[in-house]
Formats: sequence, C-alpha cells, structure tokens
Amino acid sequence: MKYFITLLVALLMTVSSITAFARSAYQTDSEASSNAAKAAFEEILDLWRADRYDDLYDRTQHGGKTAKEDFARKLGNATFKPACCWQKMQDVSVHVENDDIAVVRAKVGLEGDGEIQYKTRTYRMVREGDVWRISQSDLFSLAGAKAKKKVYKKHR
Repeated sequence: MKYFITLLVALLMTVSSITAFARSAYQTDSEASSNAAKAAFEEILDLWRADRYDDLYDRTQHGGKTAKEDFARKLGNATFKPACCWQKMQDVSVHVENDDIAVVRAKVGLEGDGEIQYKTRTYRMVREGDVWRISQSDLFSLAGAKAKKKVYKKHR
C-alpha cells in the first residue's frame, strides 16, 4: 500500500511539473511574439517617418488592392507622419491572439501642421513567414490620407 501511495504521489508530481513547464514554455513563446510584434510596429513607424515607402509597403497587408507606387504617393502626400523619438509610440500593450496574430494598442504621435497630435487605437498585426505586417488601411487612417471619392453619373 505504501508503495502504491508513493508511486501515485510521484506520478502526480511529475504530471504537475510537466504542466507547469509547458505553461511557462507557452508564456515564453507568447512573450517572444509580443516583443516581436511590438518591435515590428515600431519599425513600421520608423520606415514611414524615413519616407522608405518601398520597404514599408513590404511590411503591409495589401492583398493587391493598392500598387506600390500609389501607396508611396498616398502616404507621401498625407497630412501626418510619425513623430520622432519618445513621442512616436507610447503606452504600448500587445495581446497575442495566436502564433500569427497580435493586436498592438498604442498611442502614436503624429507630426503635421506644425504640432504633434496623438491617436490611441489598436492595430492588428499578422505574421506572414517571419515578417509582422500591418493593414494599409490602418496606416492610411493614421496618416489622414483621403480616399478618392468615386463619382457616379447617371446615364440617361
């Protein structure tokens, strides 16, 4: 009977330690994804600020809707661009939904019209391969880029 109880206790300790190890390994992966998504978001803002639109285009989810040249022109002519240094990105939190999706919430400083404005919102980042990407519409929205309005004429 003592042997059975000892064996049962040893088994329970082994299972609980394996579970704890697995949980900490998952947290480590989650933290790594969180840090990578945050760094990618900051890099995206840096590329935009430096007017490196070709490189920035490669960090976006575009789905073939906007040509690289149109993307560069639209952001280049936009009202705002990211501020420098500590004003660029504040109050950042990252929620990792799974291995390939993270939601970054940040207060982004934007320069334009001689002063810095702040916009706090969430940005969905998607990992494709080793690259975290952001939606082009999120960037256009931050930039204050206006979409061309389509004018429809009635045919008589």
